[in-house]
Amino acid sequence: MAQQIDLNADLGESFGTWTLGDDAAVMRSISSANIACGFHAGDPHGMARTCREAVTAGVGIGAHVGYRDLAGFGRRFLDVDPVELADEVLYQIGALDALARAAGGQVSYVKPHGALYNAIVHHEAQAQTVVDGVKAFGGDLPLLVLPGSVAAERARSAGLRAVGEVFADRGYTPEGTLVPRRDPGALLQDESEVVRRMVRWVSGGTLTAVDGSEVRVEAESICLHGDTPGAVSLAEAVRSGLEDAGVAVRSFVP
Repeated sequence: MAQQIDLNADLGESFGTWTLGDDAAVMRSISSANIACGFHAGDPHGMARTCREAVTAGVGIGAHVGYRDLAGFGRRFLDVDPVELADEVLYQIGALDALARAAGGQVSYVKPHGALYNAIVHHEAQAQTVVDGVKAFGGDLPLLVLPGSVAAERARSAGLRAVGEVFADRGYTPEGTLVPRRDPGALLQDESEVVRRMVRWVSGGTLTAVDGSEVRVEAESICLHGDTPGAVSLAEAVRSGLEDAGVAVRSFVP
């Protein structure tokens, strides 16, 4: 069994007067916060507030970069010019890092969001483009991605650390990819089952896919979605379950 594991959550996704999730409450249970950078969600004030909350809680700050798609919450694939997409990734990291530094922290890793995250599992051009955007920022920030993805391969080839993650509240296909949100079994909402699933994964490295088969997932971080119903309770339960099993919750970034 692993002695420690990172817990990450997608936060900072409120926009203007529209509030999504309880970031401050979720922050108490995680070790890494993927903060929206204003393209798929988030605005400067909300991003800054979430950075301040992360610094206060001692939680790592990650740039949650996505397509420029506020209307679709970044969940629609966009066929963006590679140079433009790389510039947009760089822009998002830089914007969040400025706010993080003003709060006394800094961006310590990058995680793509939604459709961009799923696209770079197989889309070689966009995977390379995301890596190019991260490299342009400098500092060789780790890239948090799906294990076995093209993005992970391209990141390593570019000298970046590719950090694999496993999703606590999402269903898996037999191939080790996420079940599309529109399909049955995509979202897992039974809190006790999610906790058992994660403790079992930490101890053995496997998950049960939607067809009942076992799939191995090599990862250093567990993702919890901050916008799902019951997110606060789920985050608390997963952390408690892991700690009860003797697993410490710590950021993958030193």
